[in-house]
Amino acid sequence: MHSLRSPALRPLSLYPNAAFSSSSHSLRFFTRKLPIFRDPKLWPSSSTRPLISIANCSSITAKPSSEIHRSNRGGSESDEKLRALRELFTKPNVEIDAYIVPSQDAHQSEFIAECYMRRAYISGFTGSAGTAVITKDKAALWTDGRYFLQAEKQLSPSWILMRAGNLGIPTPCEWLNDVLAPGCRVGIDPFLFSSDAAAELKEAIAKKNHELVSLYNLNLVDEIWKGTRPRPPNKPIRVHNLKYAGLDAASKLSFLRAEIVGAGASAIIISMLDEVAWLLNLRGSDVPHSPVMYAYLLVRIDSAKLFIDSAKVTPKVMAHLKNAGVELRPYDTILSEIEGLAKEGANLWLDTSSVNAAIVNTYKSACEKYFRGNGNKKSKKSKMRPSDGSTSQSKVPTGVYRMSPISLAKAVKNDAELDGMRNSHLRDAAALAQFWVWLENEIMNGTKLTEVEVADKLHEFRSKQAGFIDTSFDTISGSGANGAIIHYRAEPGNCSVVDAEKLFLLDSGAQYIDGTTDITRTVHFGEPTPRQKECFTRVLQGHIALDQAVFPENTPGFVLDPFARSSLWKIGLDYRHGTGHGVGAALNVHEGPQSISYRYGNLTSLQKGMIVSNEPGYYEDHAFGIRIENLLCVVEAETPNNFGGLVYLGFEKLTFVPIQTKMIDLSLLSTAEVNWVNDYHAQVWEKVSSLLDGSARQWLWDNTRPVQKQ
Repeated sequence: MHSLRSPALRPLSLYPNAAFSSSSHSLRFFTRKLPIFRDPKLWPSSSTRPLISIANCSSITAKPSSEIHRSNRGGSESDEKLRALRELFTKPNVEIDAYIVPSQDAHQSEFIAECYMRRAYISGFTGSAGTAVITKDKAALWTDGRYFLQAEKQLSPSWILMRAGNLGIPTPCEWLNDVLAPGCRVGIDPFLFSSDAAAELKEAIAKKNHELVSLYNLNLVDEIWKGTRPRPPNKPIRVHNLKYAGLDAASKLSFLRAEIVGAGASAIIISMLDEVAWLLNLRGSDVPHSPVMYAYLLVRIDSAKLFIDSAKVTPKVMAHLKNAGVELRPYDTILSEIEGLAKEGANLWLDTSSVNAAIVNTYKSACEKYFRGNGNKKSKKSKMRPSDGSTSQSKVPTGVYRMSPISLAKAVKNDAELDGMRNSHLRDAAALAQFWVWLENEIMNGTKLTEVEVADKLHEFRSKQAGFIDTSFDTISGSGANGAIIHYRAEPGNCSVVDAEKLFLLDSGAQYIDGTTDITRTVHFGEPTPRQKECFTRVLQGHIALDQAVFPENTPGFVLDPFARSSLWKIGLDYRHGTGHGVGAALNVHEGPQSISYRYGNLTSLQKGMIVSNEPGYYEDHAFGIRIENLLCVVEAETPNNFGGLVYLGFEKLTFVPIQTKMIDLSLLSTAEVNWVNDYHAQVWEKVSSLLDGSARQWLWDNTRPVQKQ
């Protein structure tokens, strides 16, 4: 599953040419792109390697997609919501001329709890990335190429769809500067914008003398949502077992404190939910698809405080936190704590690309108050302030603005995390084999199955695997033209029947207690057309080229992106999404800071132990979609030379599910590419067959037989 947000994942730029902007400027209105955005060795292919034991997960359940999807209710309701929202523009202490509603929660999350889906509520558009901008007489929504067709279907006539990245489409700021008279007030909820995004927004609209108004105590969407708004999640959190984490929380905190001291800071605020979860070896279920919990973490040289709803903290978790030296504080007291840090002269490390503007602005304001009250008296002493991270009262508080050190540490998996990913992928492959044989039999027997029913059945097969917790994203189950909607989501009553005569694209993944999976396969249940086979084969060639890539260390992911596109480019085809995103270990399915994308602004190098997806595709609007996706682990490659004294890297496959060979035009493949297909299928059989029996095992055998050019 691709996302514009891969740690390098960030949102639509506020500036022109957003589609080609750097990760630091990409769709910030959308969310921190995993801001596009550890140390393993090649392991033997033997299928006799024992699977690790899985703890009892019976208390963790996930709903199938049919139970959680809700359809858009139509134009009249959308109009009424907009009217009610606009009435609040003139409210005392508001007095604005426009309001911006981003996709994010206060932690810049990609997937968010239902109670924070404000942009979806106000607009009716349910895609994961988008920005709504509402003026007194207009409403516009920006989204990227993954969601154009979905937005066309879901937006009412009251909304203007802005296809971000297309030629001639203004950015949100450009549009506001065009439709508003000079000197207007543009309102935001500062909790929902990263500090960087808010600063960019403020600068961009100032060109027309507009003022950015931060409404700290009032979210306008919440005001009209009122009684129908879902309650915040309150399920208990759990300890992530050390055998899956590989490193205890106390050791991770020690690493972080060393980084704090090295940066000349005395504290750091961690707001990204997966960073909090990884650092403390905790997991939750506050957010669909992501095993995280809503919390902030403040780490100081000699203490740590977790800001969270204490009702979620079980005695076992409390003991775990106490052992790591972590205290609890109420979730909503974070701003007062930040103010207190400045008052005592603490230097706070802030990653302004992810920490929200409310926190950053609160710290800056408190520092200014400190200066006014103590600045003159302390100015001479501040020149001599220590850099050891202490919080001496002789210091003047100063923000340390740097990227979070946890982002990269989390991306480089340790041996235990990699073992968990390998094992969970094999169990996932077994579930998929059981699913595919079931689906093929149903289609051959003429059973009419909707895309939602198919997705729910896959959920059922996965849920029987040891350690299954949830899906890692909404399953993309698209038949025919729906497969061309890159992030399509089938909904009950508003989806297609899976057609035996059309291509079927299935992009899905799961969260297991020991790992996270993400896989896409495209199949045809009948006879594919020559055009479909050619497109599929060229996508496969790109997939193979990236899988086999060997590259020197310090190579950023964008350098590898053309490997996946070259075969498509040769006949004038391409796709509108990145080729690879980072993946967490039993964490977010999209993480950074690494990515493989044409967005060349992300300079993060691919490092040994990182996990990325390999998912080139091709999509013909209103016709069909094709995508082939495996997850890969970056490993050290064996090369006869080491030019420049550098280590050379390559990839180890984690995903082992057959690729439908009848979709391949073998005449287009080289002998080496045919060998890749056969070698891959031999590995699939070797690693997965022992986990299957009966018809599923026979299906795996049938679909892993060697092919050869005529």
